[in-house]
Amino acid sequence: MNNNKIITGIISVATVFALTACSGNDTPTTQESQGDSTTNTEMNNDTSSSHHGMNHSGSGEVPTDLTVAENPKYPVGSQAVIHADHMEGMDGAVATIAGAYNTTVYTVSYTPTTGGKKVENHKWVIHEEIDNHHHESYKAGDEVTLNADHMEGMHGAHTTIDSAETTTVYMVNYKDTKTGEEVMNHKWLTEEELAPVK
Repeated sequence: MNNNKIITGIISVATVFALTACSGNDTPTTQESQGDSTTNTEMNNDTSSSHHGMNHSGSGEVPTDLTVAENPKYPVGSQAVIHADHMEGMDGAVATIAGAYNTTVYTVSYTPTTGGKKVENHKWVIHEEIDNHHHESYKAGDEVTLNADHMEGMHGAHTTIDSAETTTVYMVNYKDTKTGEEVMNHKWLTEEELAPVK
């Protein structure tokens, strides 16, 4: 009898260890699979889709040295129609202006710090979002480091300036035309990418 109890106890303990080991191994494998899947998806995206993974909404915080536009074409609180396709669901949306600033905007090409394909001609990064920026604007071909975090893998990335333009940029709120999602404090749109509401 005692031997049977001992054997039964040993089998029970062994079963518990086996089940624990199985469940312990399954969880990381699932997480690793999901992580690999995400990485592969990101890496397989064509570089021409330079805004894949862009953060729709932002915090509304802006660099402290960014100059507020005194008389922007679209004042804060006014509305304008977006004519840009940085992201799906943006083009044609009616935006409410959340901020208007005078700066130099850049299109940039960079390899994300998280890995994956190079992002080409990303719109937009502003002068104040460049690490250790100097007073003068950069020009096409200059190499800089980004402080912006509009997209995953952007912050800290070394980048090449593709183009530069001094203009008014806008931070906007709008409703995604595809999903109906409210997008808050999206950065950035230029004046040329907005039109009056008819």
